[in-house]
Amino acid sequence: MSIGEILAVLRRRWYVMVSLTLLGLLAGLHLYRSVPVEYQSQSSVALLDSAAVAELAPAFGNPISNAGGSLVVTADVLIRTLSGADAARDLQGLGVTDPYTVGFAANTSGPMLTLTVTGPDRAKVLKETSTLTAFAGEQLNALQAASKVEPAYFVQTAPVVLPQTPKPQLKSRYQQVLAVVIAGFTAGFVLSFVTETLAAFRRRRREAAAAAAAAGQQPRKRRLRRRPRTRQLDAVAVLTGYLGLAFFIPSNLTLPGLGGVGTPANVWALLGLFWYLATWMTGRVRPAPGTRLPRVVMWLLAVSVLASYLANAVRGSSHKEVLGADRGLIGLLVWVSLVVLVTAGIQDRARLDVLLRRAVVMAAIVAAIGYYDFFTASNIAERINIPGLQSSVAKITTLDRGAFTRPRSTTAQPLEFGGMLALLLPFAVQQAFDPVRAHLRAWRRWGPVVLMGGALPLTVSRTSIIGALIVVLVMVPRWKPQRRWTAIGLLLGSVACFKVLVPGLIGTITTLFGSFLSNSDSSTQARTVKYTAIVPYLEERPLFGRGLGTFTPDLYFFTDNQYMLTLAEMGLLGLAALLALFLTGIHQGGAIRRLATRESDRELGQAYFASALVALVSSATFDALSFPMFAGMFFLTIAAGGSHLGFLRRATPQSPTTEPACPPVTPSRVPVP
Repeated sequence: MSIGEILAVLRRRWYVMVSLTLLGLLAGLHLYRSVPVEYQSQSSVALLDSAAVAELAPAFGNPISNAGGSLVVTADVLIRTLSGADAARDLQGLGVTDPYTVGFAANTSGPMLTLTVTGPDRAKVLKETSTLTAFAGEQLNALQAASKVEPAYFVQTAPVVLPQTPKPQLKSRYQQVLAVVIAGFTAGFVLSFVTETLAAFRRRRREAAAAAAAAGQQPRKRRLRRRPRTRQLDAVAVLTGYLGLAFFIPSNLTLPGLGGVGTPANVWALLGLFWYLATWMTGRVRPAPGTRLPRVVMWLLAVSVLASYLANAVRGSSHKEVLGADRGLIGLLVWVSLVVLVTAGIQDRARLDVLLRRAVVMAAIVAAIGYYDFFTASNIAERINIPGLQSSVAKITTLDRGAFTRPRSTTAQPLEFGGMLALLLPFAVQQAFDPVRAHLRAWRRWGPVVLMGGALPLTVSRTSIIGALIVVLVMVPRWKPQRRWTAIGLLLGSVACFKVLVPGLIGTITTLFGSFLSNSDSSTQARTVKYTAIVPYLEERPLFGRGLGTFTPDLYFFTDNQYMLTLAEMGLLGLAALLALFLTGIHQGGAIRRLATRESDRELGQAYFASALVALVSSATFDALSFPMFAGMFFLTIAAGGSHLGFLRRATPQSPTTEPACPPVTPSRVPVP
């Protein structure tokens, strides 16, 4: 369905679209005038260890300050105490009746807390913030006194940022108004096509009745349908627009008020979902047979996300957590739109192959930008400014490891850069060997493989190297001996080239893995400490979690592990849905390989298998689905695997299940008496 046809439907059903849009505007205006402006004030305090604790700690020191050997644990204890019901009751007695939050200060790794109070009265909010700041120190002293700690060993609170002048929080107000207006517009859009579908159904029934009545009177004239002069807009064209926006606009640039999920690519994906719904409701497209599995698994993920959203709503969460849960729902819609567009919208196998080739070419360009970042020790994303977009992070800086700058190209972080390339590298290899593309020059077939594979070590990341090893271990053993040994020789030659061209890089990478295996790496130790710190949140809400998008670093801490983050945000149900997604991708790759009759299709199935396995393992090394580019490519490849499997199943001839014929029965001669 083209854009012109969509606009034609909206013109015909203007009364539905206009009425509901106006209703949304009026509701938004009423909300804007009725909801009072809220003011927010913040203060920050740091925890300081006592001077006496250094004498014979922990034997004569503070048992609270030495819990786990770090004051970060002490800060976590204080945060939990201040967030409890008893502390809230005591604060109400002191006059703090407005909502307040206590959490770790953003962009800090030490024991520093941020205290926030939000309310409609500016003067009262400032007074309540001062009361909350003083109460935090009193509560810490009370905890230590209850543990019979000598005053000389008390951990003290030191105000770092005094209570700030309350500022109006217009952002949340505008978000609510915009949500109501968007809801009215969306309802008008959907109901316009529902009305059009019902009208077309009634019209077809009347035409069928009239044709049946006139069947005996005159022969029916055959109507010739004109073929369109231009290619109709299809799902591949929509998804190509998504790929272009996802790859070439930095992931940190988002629309104001939407946070990390408000990237132009995600907005485009949501518009693509509306396009598909309009096309589907008018009968222009039907889901392709045999592609149901990815959509079924997405239903399981959607149920877990909605359950966690309801769990977040009933637990009395903070305003920031509510906004995070709303952004989680938007992210879910983006993932659903990608899966639906690929599995249900693509009706031609050749067009699906075109989509995968475009994804590989664009990823290769992103990898080439990463080379520029690495060798110039810069970050090209810092220089990209697009009017109307703002950065979703405070400041983008280049990250170093050893003597090397870790490139991130247009992604949000070097881990996302390496993970995304490892996710798409199997398809680049498969397309290089595809006989259909054998007529192309070698640089066109092997250029993406060289760019993407060579950029992985430049990230100086264990995630990238592990992803590359998975691709090699999954794909190379399946090749014929001649190709296999050639590939092994090229890999060894590539390692030698890196040692010559980039001195010290291979040594830095091997040192990374050596420190990881010996448990002497500081980043690894920090992650394992966080694993134990997340257990109390899981024990608090084990089944449904705290809500997708609510476990943010500014309120809690970084997890650096998608499985741990999923347990905290969506509980065991969400973890089961996530594992089902990974296993679905692995199953689809194996099924494509089993059903394939051509060697190129077998290698394609192996590529899907390797890609899903990369996502499965990489999710244990960083919070993968929190990064929009990696998440988008993951759901796109999962959906493409289901679509390819459906094409192969429909192309495989089904053997008829007929019973074997019975042997003819010859009548025996019966002697006549």
